[in-house]
Amino acid sequence: MRILLHYDGEFERPGWDVVTCSEQDEARFAGLLPDAEVIWHVLRPLTGADFDRAPKLRLVQKLGTGVNTIDLDAAEERGVAVANMPGRNAQAVAETALLLMLAALRKVVAFDAHTRAGRGWPADPALTGGEIAGRTVGLLGGGEIATLLRGMLTAIGATVLYTSRTPRPDDPAWRPLDDLLRASDIVSVHIPLTDETHHLLDRDRLALLRPGAVVVNTARGAVIDERALVDALDSGHLAGAGLDVFEQEPVAPGNPLLKREDVVVMPHVAWLTHETWDRYFEVAMENVRRLESGADLLHRVR
Repeated sequence: MRILLHYDGEFERPGWDVVTCSEQDEARFAGLLPDAEVIWHVLRPLTGADFDRAPKLRLVQKLGTGVNTIDLDAAEERGVAVANMPGRNAQAVAETALLLMLAALRKVVAFDAHTRAGRGWPADPALTGGEIAGRTVGLLGGGEIATLLRGMLTAIGATVLYTSRTPRPDDPAWRPLDDLLRASDIVSVHIPLTDETHHLLDRDRLALLRPGAVVVNTARGAVIDERALVDALDSGHLAGAGLDVFEQEPVAPGNPLLKREDVVVMPHVAWLTHETWDRYFEVAMENVRRLESGADLLHRVR
C-alpha cells in the first residue's frame, strides 16, 4: 500500500512502501497524490482539491491530535477515512509548555540577545525574572496534556487551576474560564480550535489576567487574538508570552510578535521529539494494517 508521509521526515521499515514529501514542496506533493492510498498528515492543510487529485486515497492519518487542517467534509464525501492519535504527543507538548513558561518568566530571549552582543554580564536589572514556584497557573483544558503539565507544575511549587468544557465543580482546582483568568499569573492553552474557541482569549479576557501575567500557547494559534495579545504586551498589562503556534502558519516574518524580546517563539514543534515520532509511527502503522485487513481503525474521526 502506497503511503505518503507529508513532512520533512524519514521512515524506513522493510516491507513498507512509504514516500516522503516536504510540506513546502507543492509540485512534488501534487505528483505523488495520484498514487497515494494513505497520507500521513502533519500540518499543511488538506483540501477538497487535494482529495480530487488522489483517487486512490483511502485514509488520512493525522500524526497528532488536531484535525482542523483537514477538510473533513470533503474527505467524507469521497469515502476517505480520517483518524488521529490523541495523547501520543502529550509528554512532549506538556514539557514544551513548561519550557515556554520558564523562558518567558526568565526573559530568555532578551538575555540571549544581550549575551550574544557581549552585554550579558553584568545583567540589566530591568531584566530580572521570576519563578514559577508560588505563582498560580491556569490551564485551559483538562485533557492528558494539561494533566501531565499540572503534575510538573505542582512539583515545582505552583498552584494549578484548570478549566474545561465540562464543569467539574467537585474538583477544587476547577474554575469557570473567567474566574480562572482572574486568578492566574500564567495561563497555558491546551484546547482544540473550534468555532467556539476561536479568539477565546480576546481583548476582554486577556484584560482579566493579573497584571504582569504570562500567556503560553502550544495548542492552536487562533485561540488567542494576536492583535489583542500585542496590545496587552504593549500596555504592560502582560509581562510576556511563549508561543509555539500562530494564527497564520508558517508564521509571517512581519508578525509583530516576532520582533519582541518579551515573547518566546517556536514554529509549531512542541510535539517534535524522537519519542513522539516513535509513538506516532506505532499508531500509524497499526492503522494501515487495520485498513488492509478491514478491521476498525484506531481513533477514527470520520
